[in-house]
Amino acid sequence: MRASEAPLIDVGALLEKVEAAAPIDSVQAVAASLGEMVDAREVNLLVTDFTGRSVVRLTSTDRVDGARSHGVEQAETLPLHGTLHEQVLRTQRPHVRALDDGGACMTVPVTDRGDAIGLLELLLPRYPSPQEVTEIANAAHALAYVVIAARRHTDIFEWGQRSQPFALAAEIQRRLLPASYTCEAGQFTLAGWLEPASSVGGDTFDYTLDRDSLQISITDAVGHQVSAALLATLLVGSLRNGRRKGLDLGEQAGYANDSLAENAPAGQFVTGQLMRVDLHSGTATIVNAGHPFPLRLRNGKVEEIELRIEPPFGVVPGKTFDVQTLSLEPGDRIVLLTDGMQERNAVNLDVAAALAESADLHPREVVHELGSAILHATGGELQDDATMVCLDWYGGPPRGRNSEQGADPDIASAPLAGERRN
Repeated sequence: MRASEAPLIDVGALLEKVEAAAPIDSVQAVAASLGEMVDAREVNLLVTDFTGRSVVRLTSTDRVDGARSHGVEQAETLPLHGTLHEQVLRTQRPHVRALDDGGACMTVPVTDRGDAIGLLELLLPRYPSPQEVTEIANAAHALAYVVIAARRHTDIFEWGQRSQPFALAAEIQRRLLPASYTCEAGQFTLAGWLEPASSVGGDTFDYTLDRDSLQISITDAVGHQVSAALLATLLVGSLRNGRRKGLDLGEQAGYANDSLAENAPAGQFVTGQLMRVDLHSGTATIVNAGHPFPLRLRNGKVEEIELRIEPPFGVVPGKTFDVQTLSLEPGDRIVLLTDGMQERNAVNLDVAAALAESADLHPREVVHELGSAILHATGGELQDDATMVCLDWYGGPPRGRNSEQGADPDIASAPLAGERRN
């Protein structure tokens, strides 16, 4: 224990390390500096990989048996299931384990607005005080911003997070997804996930948040591989372009539809749903372009939200799309999904039942659980991409969120799969 309760970690000094280091070295420099401040014997950053089922330790120092290599860089993949790493990621709570020599091993989440970027592990020479635990957890949250900034300038993080090499179609598809798959806000929490088929099927999801609204899209381009990925690129690009021009929901749909009709080969189309939630009124609207119905969990009951079905994007040039009202109440969980979640070889998967079983989980874990369920039901042989977006709506006026170290403690402490809250 420290004799003084003066601040242990100098955040200003950590930021100076960021500015002084090359982008590729900035995360390692901050981790090393943090280790010095707390007298840690060892500090490791573990980042979540793109499967969502492992974490990856990146290093450029001593050789590690079984690690992938890329020049001097190494990526050691560690499965999550049933581990302490999984527990810390799911609960978003620091964990401290006493060591026989009087020291401690501390594992803390590295998180930004509910997006679980990874974990920070420290071997400490003493068991930390509550203040030390809080300071280290806050520093780990600050490290999340360093990782976000650093990976704009280097491919090392992207390479390390890929347990398997990406085909060209998957590379294109990856660029269409949002930078963060999870967003926590005062009125809602949102998370998306994509389980790719062995032959990429052209699925995407997207969202954006402004002062007045939350907008969400989920789309599925016809076909597979590069042709589907290019078609999805045209659709997502037109949706984003229309949105950023200030078009309303119906206008965005019409603009995207005409963009496909004018620029895609004949017979090519994309199904999809566009959703907008007004943050002031708490009302929601939706456009359904030939897409599977959403699911809603309300008061413990899961039901399909039946919508009027419009033609897919790209089928009828000049079409005006019907903007429908979506019933939304505080406490609702809305799940948008693609038809890959209803695969012909997944007849044993009851998506509604799986959603009900995951009622106590954070949306980030809901989409992971549903993704795992479809993989289990198909024996890992997905014939089409399976994509999900889960929105938990809390309601009330626009407001800040209750945040600790990058996560909302009121919703982050989800139980492990199979456990239930009291």
